[in-house]
Formats: sequence, structure tokens, C-alpha cells
Amino acid sequence: MLVKTSSSTLYGLSAITIVIEVFLGKGINFFLVGLPDNAVKESHQRIKAAFKNTNLNFPRREITINMAPADLKKEGSVFDLPIAVGILGVSNQLPTTELEKHVFIGELSLDGSIQPCRGILSRVLQAKSEGFKGIVIPMKNFNQVHLIKGINIIPVRNLSDVISYFENNCTLPIFPEPKIKDQGKLTNDYSEVQAQHHAKRAFEIAAAGGHNLILIGPPGAGKSMLAKRFPTILPDLALEEALESTSIHSLISKEGTTNGLLKKRPYRAPHHTISDVALVGGGSNPKPGEISMAHNGILFLDELPEFKRSTLEVLRQPLENESVQICRSNMSIEFPASFTLIAAMNPCPCGYYGHPKKSCQCTKKSREKYKSKVSGPLLDRIDLHIQVAPITFEEIQSSEPQEKSESIKKRVLNAREIQERRTRMKATLNAKLSILELKTHCALDEEAHALLQNAMEKLDLSARAYHKVLKIARTIADLDSQKDIEKKHIAEAIHYRCLDRENL
Repeated sequence: MLVKTSSSTLYGLSAITIVIEVFLGKGINFFLVGLPDNAVKESHQRIKAAFKNTNLNFPRREITINMAPADLKKEGSVFDLPIAVGILGVSNQLPTTELEKHVFIGELSLDGSIQPCRGILSRVLQAKSEGFKGIVIPMKNFNQVHLIKGINIIPVRNLSDVISYFENNCTLPIFPEPKIKDQGKLTNDYSEVQAQHHAKRAFEIAAAGGHNLILIGPPGAGKSMLAKRFPTILPDLALEEALESTSIHSLISKEGTTNGLLKKRPYRAPHHTISDVALVGGGSNPKPGEISMAHNGILFLDELPEFKRSTLEVLRQPLENESVQICRSNMSIEFPASFTLIAAMNPCPCGYYGHPKKSCQCTKKSREKYKSKVSGPLLDRIDLHIQVAPITFEEIQSSEPQEKSESIKKRVLNAREIQERRTRMKATLNAKLSILELKTHCALDEEAHALLQNAMEKLDLSARAYHKVLKIARTIADLDSQKDIEKKHIAEAIHYRCLDRENL
């Protein structure tokens, strides 16, 4: 007798359906074929113990299990449940008429309970796209996928729940709505930052247009404080963005996000000792790195020159293409990496070069060596270069109320709505405009054109910098609700690209 069940394996951010064929023959033996790894091979012992502890009979017959496609390596313990269901079906302990219409995902414990797995969102979406009637998943993964429509999602706690579902003609039980904690309001607020109006303005522009930003200033000037409050002026994730970001996070953690779908934009701040693989992603079984975990959110790199130069250089391609491709001898996997880069650095090793009151103790050679840790091509890909000056005692003690993040966010949302209406695309922010779109949406009058041409010649700006100035100016005009880019918008945009290079 032959019974087929289905499961899935992860390939980057997507899932591939795996068909599991279970055949009951003569004799007493157990064969598992189809390139299983050690975790899959060990399923035999877990299933036997789970059957015994659930009062089920493990057939004392020859059992042959084939996992197709046979030339694709199968990894992980998520195949425990589909193999166990196949054995139950082939031994007449479970009705088989509906088994091929369902996908089964889950690791079995020895007591028959079903443990959560990674990448559940990708697996459910794959099952839905291939037209399966339902997917059986661990109960602990239900909060990540309960909002997906178009496929029956059956969360189960143990093998007994699976048997009960199929013995009741696949009648969906009434599942209580998962208890999901509210992610709550972000506690940080720009009203807590005294002065620094120039830097706050730059963050507002970055949020409105999706621009990358670097902060240069002495220790204690408030660079990290400003960056940590950046998420408070960004819009919440749209449903499509939330699904995509949660899918990436679920590849790392078996239970994904404890609050179900992400609502707030990811904020990742890796330490400068991070390795290339941890930042970009990779490994023998490639997984996303920090830049993909920051997808649709923010990647904050504090103390930028302290990162290894080789680590920073791998950011150049993702910043341009908004994705990262990891190549191995037998595979090539692409992870999305569309994030806003916020970087911070000191102007020199001691941190006080150009400080109005403290003198710098660094030599010219040490300053040059420090600056060389961040390459020119990487800096050229960062739209906004902001000099953060130390605040005075009077500014710290001032009782003047500072603008709240909420009011800044309103202007950001308004600017983004203008961009959506203009491009008729929800995801196209000014920072992502193509060359053709720049010509269409960033036309300049004679005064603005002359100012930009003069800046290009005197500041020796690259072609990339020229395009970035146009994009920044377009965002500034959107914040002013202006249809056309004016001379003042170009002037402010140029200001963010012409910091004194001695301070870099």
C-alpha cells in the first residue's frame, strides 16, 4: 500500500513543496531515501516514541519512505509530522482520502506533541499558491499566519489533534483568536532631544523620502539618541510589508515574532565586531543577515569606522540593488534588503577634531587613517551627510518645548502620500526613483538648474551625487507640498552633500 503526504523545505525566503511517499512492504525494516540529512534520518526514533506515548501502533513491517524530488537535499526536523501521518495512513490508523490535499509541517517530541518550526509564513504562502486545501502547522506558529486567507490553516498541539481533524472529515474546529500582545507605542520621542534642529530636519527628510543618512560629530553630541528615535517618525508597516518582514524574521526564530505579524518597522543595530556573514547573510545553509532582518526598516551602524572595512564594503551592492545574493557551488539564494541606512561616526579617533572647545589630540596621519576606514564609494551612496555639533549648557537647561515625533510624522506621511500619488506606486519613494523618473518628476527652472550646475563644478560631485541631490530636493519640495522643485530646495539639498571632507 502506498500513501502520499506533502511538506515543504525552505529555499531562501521561499518554500519548495516536498512529496513524501510511504510504502508498506513485507519484512521488518525502515528505509528513508531522497537525500535526507541527519535530522531527517533521526525522525524514525522520534516517531516510534511518539506513537508509543500516544497509544498508536507503529507497524512491524518494512516501511520505505521516499522524499521527492529525490535530488534536493532535505534538512531539518519539520518532516517528522508528514512522515508520521503517512505511516498512520498506510497502516489504516487514519483516513487517507484527504491526506494528499494537505501540507504537514512540524517536529515531533517523544510524547507526541508538535514543536514550532522556522519559516512558517513562507510555507503557508507556498501551500496556498499551489492550491492545497489546508496546511497542518504547530499551534505555536499560528499567531504568525492566522490572518492569511484562502487556505485552511489547522494548528495542532499533538498527534491526537491531527487524527481528530481527519476523522471528523476535515471539519475545522473553532480556534480561539490567538492572544497577541500589542507591540505598543514607541517610548522614545524627538521631544526628548534638546536643540539639534538641523539634525532633526535631516531625519525628517530621510523618513519622508527613504534616504540614507550619516551623522558626524564628537562623542556625546546625541548621534545615537537621534538615530534611536528615527522609527517614531516612520509609518507603520503595510500588510504586504509586514508579511515580507515577518517571513524573514521567521527564518531565524522557530516561533518568529511573539506578537504575530510585525507592525513596527524593524530597527537593527549590530555591534561593530559583527562578521561579514552575520551582516550580509550566508552559512552552509544560507540564512538572512542583519541587512535582510532590517528589510523595510532601519539598519543603524554606530561607530562606522570601527567596523571592518571588508564588512562595510559588502553594503555597497545591497544599497544599490535592495537585495543580496548569496552564491554557493550548488545554489544561489537572494534575500531582500531594502532598508534605510543610518550611520554615525566621530570626526577622528579621539573624537574632538573641529570641536569648538576641546582640542584634538590626533595627528594628521591618524586622522587620515581613521577616515580611510570608510571608503569614498560607500559614502557616495549615503544621501545625507550631517554634521552634529555638541550642544551647549544653555541648550541642555532650556525649558523651551521641543517638537514631538507625532507632529514630524504627520509631515512625513503627507510627503509620502504625495509621492504615491505622483508615481502611482505605493513602494516608490524618492530615494528609489529611476533615472527616467528623475527626468519626469524633478524638472528644474533656470535658477535651480544654474545653482546645481555651479555646485557640481565647484564641489566636484559625482553623477551619483548629482542624482541624490535631485532626489533630496524632490523630498524637500514634497515636505513643503510644492509641485515644482525651487532654488531653495536645491540649496538645502546641496548643503547635505558638501560637508568639509576634513571632518569625515
